[in-house]
Amino acid sequence: MNKGIIGKKIGMTQIFAENGEVIPVTVIEAGPCYVAQKKTVENDGYSAVQLAFSETKEKRLSRPQSGHLKKAGIRMCKHLKEFRLSDAESYNLGDVITVETFAPGEKVDVTGITKGRGFTGAIKRWGFAIKRSTHGTGPVHRHLGSTGANSSPSRVFKNKKMAGQYGNEQVTILNLSVVKIDPEKNLIAVKGAVPGARGGIVFIRDSVKA
Repeated sequence: MNKGIIGKKIGMTQIFAENGEVIPVTVIEAGPCYVAQKKTVENDGYSAVQLAFSETKEKRLSRPQSGHLKKAGIRMCKHLKEFRLSDAESYNLGDVITVETFAPGEKVDVTGITKGRGFTGAIKRWGFAIKRSTHGTGPVHRHLGSTGANSSPSRVFKNKKMAGQYGNEQVTILNLSVVKIDPEKNLIAVKGAVPGARGGIVFIRDSVKA
């Protein structure tokens, strides 16, 4: 990985290309991020940098958090994320990483926490089919159906698709295209949808597939 940045999802809109094509994009406020810590092979066994994002007041952070940022000599920030960059050694504490790290046309991977949907049934969670609504189906239109258990093995196998907690998990969308960048407002427009609600924190890195 050569590039990485932390951002906040603003929302979705659309951009018109020069040929008139309508491109659906997600707008992300990415950076500025500050290098809060360096991991080296000698001290930690691997090479990485820790970035800080979203400035805040010191009183809103715990003492360990504020002390960690003061040691790095950077502003107070709410969110920290470690990136294993291939050129991590070239960064220094306090360096600023902006959205200009990326360029239009590049491919990126975006990681975020999906919207939490609570305890849901199998139809919403897994896309199971709904039973017929007529001819004696009974009040079981959205029920799960058989779970496959009988006298042998007399139990339900692990990982059986059933009702349960849905959403609120980390998801990465691969190979999204960078459509537009606004360095003055720290905005990056990425083609397609990214995980999470408006205002959610996302992590952008260069694509592992491209």
